[in-house]
Amino acid sequence: MNYIVVTGGAGFIGANVIKRLNELGEEKILVVDNLNKSEKWKNLVDLHFEDYIHKDKFIEEIKNNNFNNSVKTIIHLGARSSTTEKDVDFLMINNYEYTKELAKWSLRNNVRFIYASSAATYGDGSNGFSDEHSLLPILKPLNAYGYSKHIFDLWALKNGILDKIVGLKYFNVYGPKEWHKGEMRSMVLKAYEQIKKDGKIRLFKSYHNDYKDGEQLRDFIYVKDAVEMTLFFIEKTEINGIFNIGTGIPRSWNDLAKAVFESLGIKPQIEYIDMPEEIKGKYQYFTKADMRKMIETGYNKPTLSLEEAIKDYVLNYLEKY
Repeated sequence: MNYIVVTGGAGFIGANVIKRLNELGEEKILVVDNLNKSEKWKNLVDLHFEDYIHKDKFIEEIKNNNFNNSVKTIIHLGARSSTTEKDVDFLMINNYEYTKELAKWSLRNNVRFIYASSAATYGDGSNGFSDEHSLLPILKPLNAYGYSKHIFDLWALKNGILDKIVGLKYFNVYGPKEWHKGEMRSMVLKAYEQIKKDGKIRLFKSYHNDYKDGEQLRDFIYVKDAVEMTLFFIEKTEINGIFNIGTGIPRSWNDLAKAVFESLGIKPQIEYIDMPEEIKGKYQYFTKADMRKMIETGYNKPTLSLEEAIKDYVLNYLEKY
């Protein structure tokens, strides 16, 4: 059985990856996750896959080399993804050590390895948002989550394997199947919920002289576009390294809010609120994925505009839940 393994398969991007694989006729999929007491299992209900295994059991089987000749690709999306997580030991075990084990096993067994890095590795953006490997050593993440991702990128670079695997730096991804993410769900979903409850959207004030309230900029990418970019690397085994997953077009929080209102046919009403003290010093005011390297691979599928994607998300998913 030549499985495609998707770790974090019940999560946001993972479940969307499996959904797209199903649409392409692929069902030989092994889902790896930790469902625990969450409602995340609901993301799997409409998906088709061969088997499910707990993440701890999976890594145990990997260490015992019990998947010989039964796996062709690992898409490693499972991680503790909270940018406010304070248990750094947990992040290092779950995000760094786990990824190292999978990468080493994949290389030993000639298995395609695609893993999720993060745009959080870029820190405040003062060193730019280029995915060129030579710039990795100068990046300074602003939070422990970003560091736990960054340190694996550095490990892969130092050990000469970054040109044999694929790392994907996802920017601000939003879309269906993110409902379970709590405070980490996208502002699109939060904005929709706020409109339904209060008729208005609350955005953080700006504390940077170059940005007015709500004009902080982000590279927002719809999950459907992020998935297309991810799956591009399954067959393109000659292409390796770290790649940004974004649009290359930064948009403001105000743009996002207005697009949600417009999708619902409601006049925009935005309130600007104080930013919590604990994130003021770690806040990114600007992100923009440098997409030149991705384009050079031959990937040429256009991405949906912010307005098009939000309209699809709101009308075809959120309004139908």
